[in-house]
This record gives sequence, C-alpha cells and structure tokens, in this order.
Amino acid sequence: MTSHELYDRTLRMIQPVSPVWIEKAYQRLDSLTKPRRSLGYLEELAARLVAVLQQAQPKIEGKRVFVFAGDHRVVAEGVSAYPSSVTTLMVKNFIGGGAAINVLARRAGAEVEVIDIGMAEDPGKLKGLLRLNVKRGADNIARGAAMTVEEAVRAVIVGIERANQAADSHVTLMATGEMGIGNTTPATALLSVLLDLPASDLVGPGTGLDAGGVARKRQIVEQAMAVNRTHCTDPLSALAALGGLEIAGICGLCLGAAARARPVVVDGFISSAGALVALRLCPAVKDYLFFAHMSAEPGHRKFFEKECLRPIVSLDMRLGEGTGAAIAMQIMEDALAIYNEMATFEQAGIAPGA
Repeated sequence: MTSHELYDRTLRMIQPVSPVWIEKAYQRLDSLTKPRRSLGYLEELAARLVAVLQQAQPKIEGKRVFVFAGDHRVVAEGVSAYPSSVTTLMVKNFIGGGAAINVLARRAGAEVEVIDIGMAEDPGKLKGLLRLNVKRGADNIARGAAMTVEEAVRAVIVGIERANQAADSHVTLMATGEMGIGNTTPATALLSVLLDLPASDLVGPGTGLDAGGVARKRQIVEQAMAVNRTHCTDPLSALAALGGLEIAGICGLCLGAAARARPVVVDGFISSAGALVALRLCPAVKDYLFFAHMSAEPGHRKFFEKECLRPIVSLDMRLGEGTGAAIAMQIMEDALAIYNEMATFEQAGIAPGA
C-alpha cells in the first residue's frame, strides 16, 4: 500500500461516534448514587470515552505519549529565545527519562515514545529513539514553503502508522507531544489560516520572548502567510506550506487513532495546530479528540473559542512535550473509574431523589 493509499484509506475509516452509545453512558451515569450530572465535566468525559470505546465497562489497557521531534529553519529569523540545537539536547533528555514529560508520564502510568520525524541534526542511533525522519528540518516559512505536499503526506503517514502500531499493541489511550525549537511560529501561522483569524490575535511569547521578540515574531508570521498565501488552498497544502514535520505527525496520529476508534489526548498549542488540520481533513475526528489543557499562549484561547471546544484543565502551562496530556490522562481515568465503580441507586438500596 502506497503512502497516499494508506492516507486515503485512513480518512475513509473514520466514522462519527454513535449517539446511541452516548445515551447508554448517560443512562448509567444518571443511575449512580449522586445528584444527576453533579460531577459535571467528568461525566461528559466518561460518556465520550464509553462511546469511543463502545464498551459497557470500558478499560484503559495501555497509555502512550508520542513525542514528535522536528526543527524549523524559521528560527534563523529570530523568532525563538533558544537555538535549534536545544531540540537534539531535549530529545536525549527524553530518552534519558529526565524531562517533565517523563516525570508526568510515569505518574500517569504511560509510556513515552520519542520519534525523530523532522530533526535538523541526525542524532545517530540512540536506544529508545524511533528514527523516522522525513526531512532534516522544515524550511524557512518566511522565505517559502516548509515542505512539499508529498513530504507533508509522508509525515502524516508516520503518525498514522504509529497509531496503528499502538492500537495493535493494545494501547487504549494515545496522547500527542512534540519538541521543536521555534515551532510556535509555524503553529501560529497555520492556526491563523485555518481559523481565519489575524496573526496579531494569536502570536505569543513561545518559550520566553520579550515584547520586542514577540513583535518580531508577529512580523515573521505575517510575512510567512503572505509568502505562502497561494499555497494555502486546502488543509493539507496549508500544512505543507506553513507547518512542521512534528505538526504533521500529530495530525496523522489523530487521524490514525480515530480510524482505529481510539481516544486521543491532544496536548497544547502546537498539538492543537496538528489536531486542527486533522479536523479540517475529516470533521468526524472531533469525536475522538480530548483537548488536555489551555496553553498560556494567547492563540490557544482563540482556538478553543473559535472551535467551540473545552480543555480538561487550564494551568497556564506552555511547555509542550505532552505534559498537559499526561495530566489529563489521569483525570480521564478518574472519570472512567466513577463510571465503572460507583454503585447505582438500586445497588445501594436508595430511592433516587430520597
């Protein structure tokens, strides 16, 4: 099967979640020993998980955070407080187990899978690193397209194939993560185009730019959008023109997981850009996406408002890596525990409303 055949097949496999399963889930939730809907958003999370997994007593067998690593030559325009070399150093930190995502994933009982999908530097053979590089860094979007459409498809396929491998390995809950110095710039440009919002509403400090740095970043995002305007004719072309390899991988993971009826926990601002491409390619993907947190990046709030979505938590985080997703995983498991383990009124011998 060619890359394009797998891509097309995956899109065709994605079906909306059945409202019958949502109704079944709420019937049980309303029978539990508590005032109706008194656990708020936890109940919605539980109902959605039941509907995605289509199980009367759903269990999460395995959890995995996928950290896609990619670089961006737009860093040369002064849009980041850190040099691109930090991407490689952080990838080694992930593999060594010393990063924030490693700590939080351990707390959540989740595996961390690190993927070189677009690193500029070849890190060599590192135990624990998946070497699936599509391109040695996305090109400078301030001067032209980040990649070709063919390269974008190949990167999306990496994500789809990782989702398929995880589903085959009985991973129930998948989460997006990323590492790539400068990647808030392409994510902002991509969101601006796909949300039809001005870049000035979305640009933020990323990893710690001062006011002057943010102004420079805004200028570069607007320049990138102007340079690539004619290429942004559809979601896939916009991804190729303005995105990054790790953003494309995240898009693919969302598509692949949805095709296999697995819930995906979407991390922060960068991950939301990849998820939004997936939503534009196939709106039914929305039923499978659980947005972990609202980033401190101003553009992330705009994303939630425009798409009418709700984050699980809001902790002013802006690290990426999948850190917010790891925290959200635990809350989602709590929601399922309520659903599975609470007694019903009948079991407890209590009359509802008594």
